[in-house]
Amino acid sequence: MSLCVRLARSKPIRILKSIAMKCWAFCGTYILACFFLYWLYGGISAFFLLCFATTGILYHKEDRLVYRPEWPTSSRVYVPAPSIFNLPYQSIYTGSGDGTLLHMFFIPQPEDRARKVPTLLYLHGNAGNIGHRLPNVAEFYHNVQCNILMLEYRGYGLSQGSPSEEGLYMDACAGIDYLRNRTDINTNEIIVYGRSLGGAVAINLATKPENYNKIWCLILENTFTSIPDMAAFLFGVKFLQYLPLFLYKNKYLSILKVQSVTVPTLFISGLADTLVPPRMMQDLYKNCKSSCKKILPITGGTHNETWRQPGYYQNICTFLNELRENPPARVTCSHWQIDDI
Repeated sequence: MSLCVRLARSKPIRILKSIAMKCWAFCGTYILACFFLYWLYGGISAFFLLCFATTGILYHKEDRLVYRPEWPTSSRVYVPAPSIFNLPYQSIYTGSGDGTLLHMFFIPQPEDRARKVPTLLYLHGNAGNIGHRLPNVAEFYHNVQCNILMLEYRGYGLSQGSPSEEGLYMDACAGIDYLRNRTDINTNEIIVYGRSLGGAVAINLATKPENYNKIWCLILENTFTSIPDMAAFLFGVKFLQYLPLFLYKNKYLSILKVQSVTVPTLFISGLADTLVPPRMMQDLYKNCKSSCKKILPITGGTHNETWRQPGYYQNICTFLNELRENPPARVTCSHWQIDDI
């Protein structure tokens, strides 16, 4: 076979081989690009899907982190009565705004004094029931000499329902409305006291225009700025406080709401509180727009037992006496800070 014939026959083969090599290179590059894009964007997609699933789980489990009505055990069955501390009391049930039945203890001063002293609406923290706060309440009763309404949120103690942010707000409104309808107390001197979670509920209560004339003053103790801020602090992950708010089922944005608080307010901050950072109380104090606000930092005060420290009740009485001498409508007191005690 001549050389010309062989060359003529080999030319199509070289062309096909060249095309095959180019197709293989193109296909290889395409496949490699697909793997790279999957690794890059598939990983990102998987990450976002994982985050979405995690936040969804946390959203639905958040109630169990925020509300602890079953701790300690039997808290939903047995509520210690004020009689344990030799306190007179009435066990009362009242309906919340949506009809949920709420349990309360009303602890009155003796009849000849009940109409002359303030009445304190006690809003408790996130665990247990109102009976677990009786040691503190007994001290309020004797040292501040006030009537006390201990409100049990929905889902706590003997109250019906399940706790939720809007539900607790509604329950606090039911509590103050109940007091306003009593005829055996001085309804012009109703104190709203809230510790921890109760402080957030109290702040919200004071921002409602319909409550401006119902609340004489607020006492807030060891409460937080918001649930996102608390999540970032407790889990040590700052980005949690920057997540979109819709990812939080419970928000309790007290740092924003306190800017609408105009009633006289006493902030009590236990400086040994390891659960809620004392700086949060300082932030709430600074952002409060009340013309009469005071902060009481208490050295040695822990989250739940600041009330056991010396000078606690004396400073509360001083605050109340000043308000009585200068009624809220005419209060012009300057903002000041009490020295540590």
